[in-house]
Amino acid sequence: MPTSLFTTALRDRLTFTLNRLREKIWVRPLLLCLVSLIGVGLAHLADGLFPEAPLPNVSADTLETLLEIITSSMLVIAVFAAGAMLNAYASAASVATPRAFSLVVADDISQYALSTFIGAFIFGIVGLIALLNGVYGRSGRFALFLLTVAVLAVVVLSFVTWVDRIARLSRVTNTIDRVEKAAATALLEHGLRPTLRARPSASEPADNPEPADSSSDHHSRGLLIHAQEVGYLQTISLAELQKDAESLDLEVAIETLPGAFVTPQRVLARALSSKPIASATGERLAGSFRVGDRRTFDDDPRFGLLVLSEIASRALSPAVNDPGTAIYIIGSFVRLFTGWVDVSSHRTEDADKTPRFDRLWMHELALEDLFDDAFQAIGRDGAASLEVGLRIQKGLSLISQLPMDGIREAARAQARLALHHGEKALRLAQDVARLRRAAGWVLRPQDLNEEISLNH
Repeated sequence: MPTSLFTTALRDRLTFTLNRLREKIWVRPLLLCLVSLIGVGLAHLADGLFPEAPLPNVSADTLETLLEIITSSMLVIAVFAAGAMLNAYASAASVATPRAFSLVVADDISQYALSTFIGAFIFGIVGLIALLNGVYGRSGRFALFLLTVAVLAVVVLSFVTWVDRIARLSRVTNTIDRVEKAAATALLEHGLRPTLRARPSASEPADNPEPADSSSDHHSRGLLIHAQEVGYLQTISLAELQKDAESLDLEVAIETLPGAFVTPQRVLARALSSKPIASATGERLAGSFRVGDRRTFDDDPRFGLLVLSEIASRALSPAVNDPGTAIYIIGSFVRLFTGWVDVSSHRTEDADKTPRFDRLWMHELALEDLFDDAFQAIGRDGAASLEVGLRIQKGLSLISQLPMDGIREAARAQARLALHHGEKALRLAQDVARLRRAAGWVLRPQDLNEEISLNH
């Protein structure tokens, strides 16, 4: 078992777990509470380390007053901060989409501020109890005084930055920017490594044995790997799967990518080998596929595009009627596709020739699926808005010019669909004519003439 594979698998699992912990509100406050307890203990160690040091003699009354101020004020501020954060979270989920809630909750500054307030409260309580019970000597009181001043400075700085952040947290543009950042991270990773360092399925050998049903005997040459539970495929531990494939002397063709909704009847992958494969191998390999009750942004670029599209659809609903948000999101799509194509065009040839996981086969993201996730709902829900229709055509025209095989055809398909929706929804012939002229930026003249003739 190569150490590098074990390390990679462990790092991937830790990264996925830490990303999920970041979405929990209680994690950071708990860590800051532990840091506060450690700080109070370190102040007591000063008495043993510097018993005769000529340090200033800070009176116990002074420390008691400072610690009482911290304990009486921090609890109130922490409760107020928690209430304000919950209101901001609820507002962000209502004006944007509940699917973006995990990204809003993971806001570093807001969680850090709340953690600081609670940690300062715990520091004051524990420090005051230790002080009143005579735990500290002269050196300990001076050390505790320095820690108290540092805690007050951190609290003031955290409060100032938190007020600025909480004012922006519930704004829909803040949520859009967070979703765009998460989608960009996943897209750029797939742009740099389309198969995540596995072998591309397009080059899979044609003489691989056909898989047999998982219920067949252990002498079968192929084995279907099924999901073990119902939910969304969140991530695949490719390093762990590679390690198992090496130990079992087989190859694995991954057929389901993260983001798919799976059931025990859904085939996740195929185990292929020239030797007999034991039926228990399927359950072992299925352990590398993490299934949960919701989709995540980490390894699922389509989910980021879908969430952005959902925010735009909600903005275009009659209850909100905010086409400006949809136009803003179309700009996000242009940036995302541009960055993705740019990274894809700068891939090194060595990355494709020497895959890290040489026993795994995986297909790339379908270009048509990415365009469907991004533009299909906006083209449908924004059909009655000429401004949105024009911006869709302009955005697609910019994307269609990017240097990638198939991207022009995918952009034309979405432009054609958006044009159909607009022709059905727009009331004025002048608006329809403007939309058709805009569609000409993407569609070829002959294609545009065909579309017009079909609608007459």
